[in-house]
Amino acid sequence: MTLIRIRSRDGIERLQINNPNATIADLKTLIEQHLHVPINNQTLSTDKHLLLAKTPNEIARFNDMSNPDTLIQTLGIVHGSLIFLAYEGERTIAGPKVVPAGSFGRKMTMDDLIAKQMRIVRQENAKCEMVSFDRDAANGFQNYVNESLGFGVKRGGFMYGTVSDEGKVEVDFIYEPPQQGTEDSLVLMRDENEERVVEAIALGLGMRKVGFMFTQTVGQQGKREYTLSNREVLQAVEMQGESELKEWVTVVVKLEVNEEGGADVHFEAFQMSDLCVKLFKEGWFETEVGEGDDPKLSKMKKDVVVGGKDTREVDNDFFLVVVKIFDHQGPLSSTFPVENRNTVITMRTLKNHLDRTKNLPFVKRISDFHLLLLLGRFLDVNSDVPALAGCVRAQATIPEGYQILIESMAASG
Repeated sequence: MTLIRIRSRDGIERLQINNPNATIADLKTLIEQHLHVPINNQTLSTDKHLLLAKTPNEIARFNDMSNPDTLIQTLGIVHGSLIFLAYEGERTIAGPKVVPAGSFGRKMTMDDLIAKQMRIVRQENAKCEMVSFDRDAANGFQNYVNESLGFGVKRGGFMYGTVSDEGKVEVDFIYEPPQQGTEDSLVLMRDENEERVVEAIALGLGMRKVGFMFTQTVGQQGKREYTLSNREVLQAVEMQGESELKEWVTVVVKLEVNEEGGADVHFEAFQMSDLCVKLFKEGWFETEVGEGDDPKLSKMKKDVVVGGKDTREVDNDFFLVVVKIFDHQGPLSSTFPVENRNTVITMRTLKNHLDRTKNLPFVKRISDFHLLLLLGRFLDVNSDVPALAGCVRAQATIPEGYQILIESMAASG
């Protein structure tokens, strides 16, 4: 017996195959029988990017499982493998046992009536057209969580950048607040004074907070069958709801095993669906996660309708809307040590940085968010910080007074 996982826009479902010589045609027949997707409406692939395809032409490019006579074992599909399924239209998904309501069961309350109308459906299109990361900023984050933390504990950071009129988000720096990460949870110990400096720098640079990035640990991945855990959904939707930015992006950084058996760092970007944000703001989510709770399910305080069935547990994937990822070379460098990590940043750190970059124009030497954050602690947050960041944005000559001040600060180290 082989058990494989089928991932579609509806989440992950399991399928049992008893024939050791099963072909793709056999697999499609089982999918039609058990998952209720007609054979002629199925597109299968071992490539997860199938679920990002929007048009029939894009879907047609995924043809690695198009030959019905191919043995699935020749594609490396074994017990526990994950296969991706795309299909058009709607289907009914098997749900939990229905709780009696109405004339043949308990009396329906107003909450029951609201729940009957609160249908959990997938949002197909994100409000964010795409997200692009500054290569140096993204590499600085992933190198730290990979090489220093070994993906052993969770780490997060707020992303700052710009949003175009077309809904394209560019991330140019990542601010890592004080935090405490474990294998399964991430607690941000936010510093209001420090965040005021961050916002002042962003203002001067013509940028704003555009999303949140966090890691999934190897411990999570060893026992997970989810894209985001229930804790991660709660944290992500709370932040998106607070931001009021319709293009707000949540980014997950994790290790994935490659074909050679090694591990590659992967970035995945999502938005929480409008319905998810609405449910959170209206208090539908159970916000306390118990030790025995299934991490791939979010618990509701009242019944909702999923796939035509009443339930209080919703697959987290229903709340996720995939966002395409690109990269770019942004206007800032990212060589200065990052705040709130294991290393202490002092004026000696500043001096070493300025000495190392002495052949560059002074504005280039300080065109680094993390360096500006250090300087901002000693400058007026309402005037000096935005003014200095504005010079960096324009790549203009730094006023002599600021330059003398910065060099004297470095010399004190």
